[in-house]
Amino acid sequence: MLLLLASHNPNKKREIEATLPAEFEIKDLNDLGFDHEIEETGKTFEENALLKARYFYNATGLNCIAEDSGLEIIALNKEPGVYSARYAGLHRNDQDNINMVLFKMKGMQERDASFRTLIACILNGSEYLFEGIVEGSIALQPSGTLGFGYDPIFIPKGYTKTFGELGIEVKSKISHRSKAIEKLIAFLKN
Repeated sequence: MLLLLASHNPNKKREIEATLPAEFEIKDLNDLGFDHEIEETGKTFEENALLKARYFYNATGLNCIAEDSGLEIIALNKEPGVYSARYAGLHRNDQDNINMVLFKMKGMQERDASFRTLIACILNGSEYLFEGIVEGSIALQPSGTLGFGYDPIFIPKGYTKTFGELGIEVKSKISHRSKAIEKLIAFLKN
């Protein structure tokens, strides 16, 4: 089954492909030559995921999945949340975003956080949502060069290393995205 992933992010495509069974083929916006971004104007992960899925389903006619995800830090009132990708500004720089989080959390003892993903799936015009959450905490400083986004400062619960140190093999088994994808796969198989 062919699914369009409404994203230009090769890291997201790689993570999803690592989880999907072989009978599913993923094409992303790069594969189809879409070079423009859809403005994420939603106030929630659900709204943004549906916004992207609807746009590209209507534009291509292909069954489509889109996701929105982000880091929610308890001590920062669940910031950066839906603004995770552009927390330090519209230029979307991972290192700047990490620096902004660490700056805002300087001296804070409460470091609990979670990564949350919402996947919107449109199959033959019907819409479905799948959520995945991984609990953890924010490290005092970045560690590891694997992964992307906030991976170098997020320590998943039950681990002592960041996603940036654990790598794709571990992350693809326990991450917020993999949990949402597992729910999507179970749905697609039925």
